[in-house]
Amino acid sequence: MNDFDRTIEDELTAIINQEERLFIGDAVPEEYKYDEYVYNTGNVVAVALPITKKEIVQLVKFANKKNIPIITRGAGTGLSGATAPLGGELIIDVHLMNKITELDEETMTLTVQPGALLGEVHDFVEKRGYFYPPDPGSKNSSIGGNVATNAGGMRAVKYGVTRDYVRELEIILADGREVTVGSLNIKSSSGYDLKDLFIGSEGTLGIVTQIKLRLLPFPKAKLSAIAAFDTLEDATEAVLTILRNGVDPTAMEFFEREAIALSEKENKLLFPSQAGTAYLLITLDGDSNESIEQRMKLLEKSILEHNSIELLPLINPSQEYTSWFLRDQLLTSVVSYSEQVTMDEVVPINHISTLYKYTKVLEKESGLKLISFGHAGDGNLHTCITRGDIADQKLWEEKRDHVLAKLYDKIHELGGLPSAEHGIGIIKKPYFNKMTADINLELMRNIKAAFDPNNLLNPHKVL
Repeated sequence: MNDFDRTIEDELTAIINQEERLFIGDAVPEEYKYDEYVYNTGNVVAVALPITKKEIVQLVKFANKKNIPIITRGAGTGLSGATAPLGGELIIDVHLMNKITELDEETMTLTVQPGALLGEVHDFVEKRGYFYPPDPGSKNSSIGGNVATNAGGMRAVKYGVTRDYVRELEIILADGREVTVGSLNIKSSSGYDLKDLFIGSEGTLGIVTQIKLRLLPFPKAKLSAIAAFDTLEDATEAVLTILRNGVDPTAMEFFEREAIALSEKENKLLFPSQAGTAYLLITLDGDSNESIEQRMKLLEKSILEHNSIELLPLINPSQEYTSWFLRDQLLTSVVSYSEQVTMDEVVPINHISTLYKYTKVLEKESGLKLISFGHAGDGNLHTCITRGDIADQKLWEEKRDHVLAKLYDKIHELGGLPSAEHGIGIIKKPYFNKMTADINLELMRNIKAAFDPNNLLNPHKVL
């Protein structure tokens, strides 16, 4: 060990003196060096697992003194390589800071630490009659990670995304100073909205240590249903009609029979509908069963205009659970089926059918299988480009990159964006740079420089 390494060890152990919460050099576990979406990850100087805000402040000040880049990591469920090390970083893993610290019923807010898991937050508030609407597929993702990527999920069509439910953030800045952004006030016209800069910034502007979340009363009535179609074109074209007719869905997911069959096989469960080749899985919620019954009639009318062959209300709770569980497991099932690249592109909702049809054009052109599913009501498509049985690595990479380039070009042409909810990270950075106007990139880089002049927070990601 050279003098520099010895100094690092001495200073880090002075901050965290528990070997189960500090790993240096060769002792860093492999899980921190591996990212399935970034093939060439770098070495890690150290991994620290703080349990207090004070420890994070000390770690940040240490990194500043040593000029060591910092990656903040939570549950490790990211899909864009945003927490992958590129070489020489200190990883601050906040997953032990996972407490739900306060439910304030007077302001209807929940205070959590960044490592608190989404599923645990849902369970906690629902048992007390409250509702936290953001619902990304990964229920074991952390709230801090959801804030970092502005995660959306299945209920975004009615309730919005993470940004809409963050009232206040406590942040450690790149130089170790502490700042609170946002407030418990419902409205503000008081200067620049600093809070929204941090939401979706993927750990490039600061480290979140506490989050106050907005809650809603839990809906009094709810019903899910499956609409089956002979083609996914019919299913996606029905989406606009459903929205225009005032059905007001809480969630509206679409997927092909081929995709749900992979989930059935992986999870040894049967999807309640076996009709057709494509589906919309829809939830309605509201103040009364009567209002839901009226909207269900509107839903039936809407889908019949687009050749629906079945509308199956999921009155049985086990059927409803199975349907949504299999939908939640779609990505995991596709990953088990084949090596693949998962996209989270978004287009204006009137173009979602157009984009899906284009994936089928690329499928025929490339010979690769493109499996599609996603959030129909907000234009967010998840396209999985699968490797299948291509043995030659170079050929797979050439075909994959060709399809990605063509698909992102089409998304841009349709007025869409490269990421709706997973973030840019490292893997979408080239496409983001190509699709974003130079002046916009310049403004973003100026913001990054203002918050992090030494470029220590998650450098080389996003921008």
